[in-house]
Formats: sequence, C-alpha cells, structure tokens
Amino acid sequence: MFNNFLRTNKYAMWFLTVLRIYLGYQWITAGWHKITGGFDAAGFLNGAIANSTGEHAAVQGWWATFLQHVALPNVDIFNVMVPYGEFLVGLGLILGTFTTFAALMGLVMNAAFLFSGTVSTNAQMLLLEVLIVVAAANAGKIGLDRYVLPYLRGLFHKKETVNPVIPAPKQGMKVKHTA
Repeated sequence: MFNNFLRTNKYAMWFLTVLRIYLGYQWITAGWHKITGGFDAAGFLNGAIANSTGEHAAVQGWWATFLQHVALPNVDIFNVMVPYGEFLVGLGLILGTFTTFAALMGLVMNAAFLFSGTVSTNAQMLLLEVLIVVAAANAGKIGLDRYVLPYLRGLFHKKETVNPVIPAPKQGMKVKHTA
C-alpha cells in the first residue's frame, strides 16, 4: 500500500522532489568541497581500520579487511571516485536525471561510510534514499527523468516495421508480357 503510494501518488511526487533536491544539495556540496579543497581518503581509511579493534569496535572486522586490502592499496582511485561520485549523485538528484540510479549510488556510499564507523548524517540520508529508490520513476517526474526515461524507452523498445514480402514467381512458369 505504502509502496504504491510512493510510486503513483501526485502528492508523494512533490514530497519526493523536495527530498531529492535536499539530498542532491547535500551530495553536490560534499563532492564539490572535496574536488576543490583537495581530498585524500588515506586518513579516513586508516582511521576506520584502527576503529575495528578493541572491546567496542565501531567497524566490523570483515569491512576493515576490505578497507585494508582493497581500498587502502588503491587509495588513488578512491580519491577520484569518492568526490566525483558524490558530485554526480548530487547533480543527478537535483536535476532529476537517472534519479533512481543516483539515489541507489548515494545509498551505497552512505552504507560504506556507515560501515566505516562514520554516523553523521549518513543514516538519515540512507533512509531518505531508500524512499526515493522505492518510489522509482515517481521521484523524478518533476525533473529531467520526465523526458529522459521515455526517450530511452523509445530507443530500446523500438517496434520493428514489417515489410510485406512479395513472393518471387516460381521457376518454369511463363510470365506473359503485355505491350
């Protein structure tokens, strides 16, 4: 019932637009500050790994293992992916372009930040992103998705035109030519 409300209701569409723009602003400003202010994820990653030990560890061991053996050795990639990912998620949410995908990617980043022991606004943003993902296309109807999604559906679901096939005359038949 609630799912149907989020996906089809006109009032939900307006509410989701407000949520979408709020989340987009949060993401785009965070990404922009990292892009323009210089960003190095190494300190954050090392801090998360350090918080995985002790009696009341804030980071699960399996996540710390991922951070230590995958993220930290590839910190240069993460130094690009995180700020530009945040900026693009924010841009997509503000413009309402690929809204569901942008919210899903934001949700993934918020989950990663939460797994790394950073609470801040990540839990709140994650819950709001869940609403947008569940609402699907209704969250982007007041945005560029109103035009982009039908265009893409038209590209990928083109109806094939049927050309009539005219049978060739059988061999051995005489064709009368009239002048």
